[in-house]
Amino acid sequence: MSEAPPHPRDPWLACLAITGLFAALASVRLGIPTKPYFDEIHYLPAARSMLEGGAYLNREHPLLGKQLLALGMSLFGDNPLGWRTIPLIAGTIALFASMRAMWHASFERFATLAFGLLLATGFHLLVHARIAMLDIFMAAFLSVAAWQFAAAIREPERGRWRLAITGIALGLAMASKWNAVPLAVLPGLAFFAARLWAGRRRLLTSTRGIPVPGVSLAEAFLWLGIVPLAAYALTFWPAYDQLNSPLAEQGLIGLHREIIELQASVKNPHPYQSTWDQWMLNTRGIWYLYEFTDGAQRGVLLIGNPLTMLLGLSGLFWCAMSGFLQRDWAKIAMVIGFAASLGLWFIADKPIQFYYHYFMPSMFLLGALALSLSDLSRSRHRVWSYGALVMSVAIFAFFFPILTAGQLDGPMSFATWTWIAGWR
Repeated sequence: MSEAPPHPRDPWLACLAITGLFAALASVRLGIPTKPYFDEIHYLPAARSMLEGGAYLNREHPLLGKQLLALGMSLFGDNPLGWRTIPLIAGTIALFASMRAMWHASFERFATLAFGLLLATGFHLLVHARIAMLDIFMAAFLSVAAWQFAAAIREPERGRWRLAITGIALGLAMASKWNAVPLAVLPGLAFFAARLWAGRRRLLTSTRGIPVPGVSLAEAFLWLGIVPLAAYALTFWPAYDQLNSPLAEQGLIGLHREIIELQASVKNPHPYQSTWDQWMLNTRGIWYLYEFTDGAQRGVLLIGNPLTMLLGLSGLFWCAMSGFLQRDWAKIAMVIGFAASLGLWFIADKPIQFYYHYFMPSMFLLGALALSLSDLSRSRHRVWSYGALVMSVAIFAFFFPILTAGQLDGPMSFATWTWIAGWR
């Protein structure tokens, strides 16, 4: 007699525990520095102007991220906690949603929890959950979209409303930052490819077959094509009444022409600019802060975890090889997501690029590493899979002061963490 198929237990409680611990660590010194730092100097004035009904500022980016910053300021005050509490919430959501996406995509407890630990200790998520920038909102909405899309495939009886949530989240991700666009089109393309693979004769109207039985391709186009665009467009509505609003002057299409021009207009060299190969090898960091402030020498350094950023490359290779051979769609999704999010910067008309553009690719990289470690955990070399996670946590603990504006000994303290010249 054949055995019953394995049915692993959902680790949602452990996911909550990892998320709660991350939120607590990210809250440490959240109000330091007490003045805006790094790109907060661009986004906070734009959010403040929204609240005051002032001029339309920071025209080179969509509005939603700045609207969320304005929400935080209206709820908690125009102060450091008001600036950074909503990003902290977004980072916490991004971590939990990413783990839920991994669970529904892979049905592997080890991969799900390993992904959470790798993301929480991977540096990118922590640093961006503590600063009033736009990237964390994009990451949060994309993570929610991935969670709901994977869950729609895993639980087709709830597929329709999960696809609807996916579409809304995709639209809000694009409305936070345009970097989301290459990833926002993937669920729709995946649905189309899967239905085409199923060989349905009534391709547009058939509700049978993968990826979500009960939902036709025509309906999926509504949820994954029309709804994202509608959600994106609606986020601009409040700005029509702003002072000197380009929306009132040019309309939505005219505004987008201006955004494209502004994005391409930054051509002056910057000391922190870098290239995609430096991102992958983790050889060029950014000091978001390094100065004497709030009574001490403090710093915030954006690099990736020195261990997992490099191990993740081997994880990507493993997922590419084994994923396509075994038709493991979770592994394939990590490879495609990494390629799409990184590939944007090969063709983007933005000559000056920075390491924070690697935020989304790094999340897929760590997802691939989690799936690879999960495979390793089932082999006779399983100790290495646990060892990688322990080392990731240990390195994170060592770097924690320089990720969270901790009090340093003096101006030369950076040398403790800048192991290579590109991190200085």
